[in-house]
Order: sequence, then C-alpha cells, then structure tokens
Amino acid sequence: MTRDATPSIVRINPPELGTPPGYSQVVDVSAGRIIFISGQTALDRDGNVVGKNDFITQAAKVFSNLAAALQGCGCTAAHLVKLTVFLTDMDNLGSYREARNRFFASVTPPAAPAVTLVEVSKLYGPDFMIEIEAIAAV
Repeated sequence: MTRDATPSIVRINPPELGTPPGYSQVVDVSAGRIIFISGQTALDRDGNVVGKNDFITQAAKVFSNLAAALQGCGCTAAHLVKLTVFLTDMDNLGSYREARNRFFASVTPPAAPAVTLVEVSKLYGPDFMIEIEAIAAV
C-alpha cells in the first residue's frame, strides 16, 4: 500500500436531505490511510476528570484530546470524516455545537464530517458527560 496518495474527501449534502448545521450528510473518501480514534473523554494526561459537573469545560477538553489524537498521527480536524458523539444529557446540545464549531473553525479547509449524536444513560465513568469517537482519512 502506498502512503503517498493525497486523500480525496468530498462532503455531500444531497438536496433531498437538506443542508445540516455544522456537519455533512455524506462524506465520500478515497484515502491511503483510515484512522480510527477511540472515544475521547474529559481526562487529562494523568487520568483525572477535567470539568466535573461542567459540560462546557468537558466538551472543550474532549475536543482538545481529539486534536492531540489527530496530531499524534499527523492529522488535523480537516482529516475527520466521521464523528460519533455521546451525550448524557441532550440539554447540552447547544453547548456541544458551540465547542464543535470552535474546533472546526481552527482548520483550513473547513471540515464538516458526517456525525451521529446520541444521548446515553451513562458513559464508562460516572463523571463523564460527553464522549466522542472519530474516523479520519489521510
């Protein structure tokens, strides 16, 4: 397998599906590498929860951890093609979107991966309010 190929990432919003806010309905990828990033939570490098009972702080930390994971494999947010977002309370959707928009505004070209977002009763740790797993293409 060659790693010299430039990935093609085409974000598509068919008119029948409408244009969603901040993500794409379809992402068509041709790439040399596909990178799977485990669910990122609001843990610091020492394994401590950041922002206990503070969704905004946790969301910022989750996106910071996602950025670190991407950087670790030579990628940026522009390489993301799919996110799966888990929230323990859908009332935090607006705050999640603000954190997401700040994260994606940090890269050029702008990125709008396909996204699935669900509310769950709990995550693996009792203090976690958000977790995001991701797929990137290079």
